[in-house]
Amino acid sequence: MTEEEKSELAARKFYPASEEADFVEKKSPHTPQTMHPAYRLAYRDTDFLLRDELRPVRFQLELLKPEMLLEEAGVGSTLVIYGSARIPSPDAVDKALAGAKELPEEDRRVVENLAAKSKYYTEAYNLARIASEKAIVQDGKRQFVICSGGGPSIMEAANKGASDAGSESLGLNIVLPHEQAPNPYVTPYLSFQFHYFALRKMHFLLRAKAVAVFPGGFGTFDEFFELLTLVQTGKMKPMPILLFGKEFWTRVVDFDALADEGTINRKDLDLFHWCETAEEAWEHVAAFYNL
Repeated sequence: MTEEEKSELAARKFYPASEEADFVEKKSPHTPQTMHPAYRLAYRDTDFLLRDELRPVRFQLELLKPEMLLEEAGVGSTLVIYGSARIPSPDAVDKALAGAKELPEEDRRVVENLAAKSKYYTEAYNLARIASEKAIVQDGKRQFVICSGGGPSIMEAANKGASDAGSESLGLNIVLPHEQAPNPYVTPYLSFQFHYFALRKMHFLLRAKAVAVFPGGFGTFDEFFELLTLVQTGKMKPMPILLFGKEFWTRVVDFDALADEGTINRKDLDLFHWCETAEEAWEHVAAFYNL
């Protein structure tokens, strides 16, 4: 330590953990004791951190890491876009339909149904681009930064729309048994990977100021209905919830029947706003926040 470092009042008196770990790597003798897993520093011991008993610690790490990095990145709020990982982009529709011609009727119909929803890829792209081009900054932080699940289809459209507008965007990927990777439009230093669905869903909403929900499957339903539950029960303040695709949603969920049966209040149907285009969705957001 130099004389200047000794006299620096703001300097830390303890070595950073990274430096302590470096001491271990460089200076520990190779003996049966130091080579045994029990001797590893706890925070460098992956086998230890992956034990069942350490699950609460892993929860905390998955909460802290994205939160700290987003704070450092100056992300004040997000516009979250949920939706299917299976809807093809308009550019891929002809190829998908051509490949479906020889399929059994039921399988061909599924491909055709997905292809018919390719317009929502375009609307997700347009909404992300509109929000990103606004480049709203408040209190020194970026607002309405696009956030998706980081995967393909609707999620890719969201990140691509932000990228084409010259803006950064988030991708919150999840570890799954089958192969999954971030789409190429996610900003690399804002690309996160989660083990726990619960922590991923928490990060979707911690900074959310608006959420756009496009047609999707189990994952989209899970995220959408949890959001509705949080707002309905007062655990979360109201925000624009933009539901794209009335024809799809009213076919797969009978919202009116839920109200008729009394299991929700009729007024709960006002928690979300029907949309078909990106422009009307952004107009609703702008009106809600008096932008």
